[in-house]
Amino acid sequence: FGLAPPALTLLTLGTMTTRKRLHQEEEEEEWQDASDEEPVKKKPYLVTANGVHDSNTYNYEGLYVGPAPTTSELERKGIKPVVRKRQLTQDEAKQGTETVRVYADGIFDVFHQGHARALMQAKNAFPNVYLIVGVCSDALTNQLKGKLVMSEKERYDAVRHCRYVDEVLQDAPWTVTPEFLEKHQIDFVAHDDLPYNIGTDSTDIYQHIKEMGKFVATQRTEGISTSDVIARIVRDYDIYVRRNLERGYSAKDLNVSYMKEKEVQMRQRLGSLKATASKQLHRSQDSIRGFMGLFGRDGRISEFFHGQKERIKRAFTSPTSSDDEYEE
Repeated sequence: FGLAPPALTLLTLGTMTTRKRLHQEEEEEEWQDASDEEPVKKKPYLVTANGVHDSNTYNYEGLYVGPAPTTSELERKGIKPVVRKRQLTQDEAKQGTETVRVYADGIFDVFHQGHARALMQAKNAFPNVYLIVGVCSDALTNQLKGKLVMSEKERYDAVRHCRYVDEVLQDAPWTVTPEFLEKHQIDFVAHDDLPYNIGTDSTDIYQHIKEMGKFVATQRTEGISTSDVIARIVRDYDIYVRRNLERGYSAKDLNVSYMKEKEVQMRQRLGSLKATASKQLHRSQDSIRGFMGLFGRDGRISEFFHGQKERIKRAFTSPTSSDDEYEE
């Protein structure tokens, strides 16, 4: 087991670490010049409260592994996609020799496993995919689709933490145009194949992408969507209102009237009384069964006296029977 040559050692050290950090330009060399006799390791990164800066903002500085960067962050650093000279075909993309820039967009409200599965499919559309995810703003979504549960900031951050995402494009457009594809050097657009016409007069906002040969179809996860999650909450509205009131939320926090709050509290008290009464009833029934089992006609005491009575009868009748047999 001889020592590796110095050139091979340096090559190995240079290729071992492939993990990317969010702010690469701020990184220092892990080791000093290899010619030094005693390499000195740099100071470790400092992580404060797992990236939480305060209640409203997040600080990902110094994390060994941070969330996916936003497009605006990359632009501020001067990092831009390489301009492709010609359109990449799907057959070429499947070979895996080039990095394929795939774009997937959406609202991603109440981020759930259906969203994650769709992004997983987009990430695995080709062997070597760089996945850009566009997230629409609050203003655009409220205008074209409806009210949201999560704010745009919360939705941006939720998508950034999905493991399949390489970049998040904030304030994404509702409809993808050829100019947009060119600007961000997007090779393919991933979405489920069902026609999507919400917020537009078109029958399918992805139809022109399909005609360009740049569309990659994903499959929806049955039984889960943001609308399904909201429907579950609405269906059990009183339960969740009562649950949150019990946890210290006020009627104002839950946007319920004073009368509704008192109604829920009354139902809560009635439910508590009912549960208490049910427990006491079960205890009483157990006590009655225990009493009857002890003192009832077929109880243990009755069986005891009946057994004693039979033994006494046998004790008095047995000698008489013996005398009669002797006399015969």
